[in-house]
Amino acid sequence: MEILKVENLSKIYGAGEARVDALKHVSFSMERGEFGAVVGASGSGKSTLLNCIGGLDSANEGKIFINGRDLFAMEETERTVFRRQNIGFIFQSFHLISELNVEQNIIFPLLLDYKRPDKRQVEEILEVLGLENRRKHLPGQLSGGQQQRVAIGRALITRPALVLADEPTGNLDSQSSQDVMDLLCKASRYYQQTVLMITHNMNLTAQADRVFQVADGVLGELGGE
Repeated sequence: MEILKVENLSKIYGAGEARVDALKHVSFSMERGEFGAVVGASGSGKSTLLNCIGGLDSANEGKIFINGRDLFAMEETERTVFRRQNIGFIFQSFHLISELNVEQNIIFPLLLDYKRPDKRQVEEILEVLGLENRRKHLPGQLSGGQQQRVAIGRALITRPALVLADEPTGNLDSQSSQDVMDLLCKASRYYQQTVLMITHNMNLTAQADRVFQVADGVLGELGGE
């Protein structure tokens, strides 16, 4: 089942001599449960790609379909709600709410939509992430790797069709980085969610089903035809 479809996506910043073609006619698709990694040098366009797919940035040309819905055809308010319910975000900076404990941070997206958290689902995510014994801890009482686990749990709690991870290991040491990668892969397989991750570290792409490379705004698939 096709979860993500990107068609002829182009993004331009500036004009004249200051013009930058951040993305040039990018097209690809991903199936349910696939784990994809996007690599590329700083400024290559990979973060712009993720921001467009997540509806955080607009494109100059092209279309993005998530679960068959045209992201750019929606009004801003509708897109905001759709994004919250269908896309999970994991960032390099954890963006946890310091006053909320682990469990409260994880269920926060549900509360935004006035949904009652399913206790079994919360317990399951805490177990998958190895946070059962940290559920009442505040972010300031956790290591960087543990905080990123909480961020992953927050991205998974709504059972989104698509999870976007922007340099999720960028602030972590090598062991914590590998732990986070293992968890993302485990979550992708366990919940059959499509994951698209940006990283500058090729070593972290070994577990991905597909690896894409962005260079000067052009997307290619490594190992693809």
